[in-house]
Amino acid sequence: MLKPVVETIAAQTDATVSKIDIDANQQLAADYGVRGVPTFVLFADGLPAERLVGMQDETQLCSMIEKTRVNRSIR
Repeated sequence: MLKPVVETIAAQTDATVSKIDIDANQQLAADYGVRGVPTFVLFADGLPAERLVGMQDETQLCSMIEKTRVNRSIR
């Protein structure tokens, strides 16, 4: 369900999209305060800029990316 949405966003934007297995990367998940899945963290200028937790549709994710793009450069 979610994978096609994330793949579409990765193909349609210049944002870099990464998927992290929180079971295999528990320390990384803890470092970013991930307590629920899925968690989307958008980085800008190398720092977390936006966060969404739970299922999101393509419109919500694209809106988060665009909002951040307007305010900062996405990395």
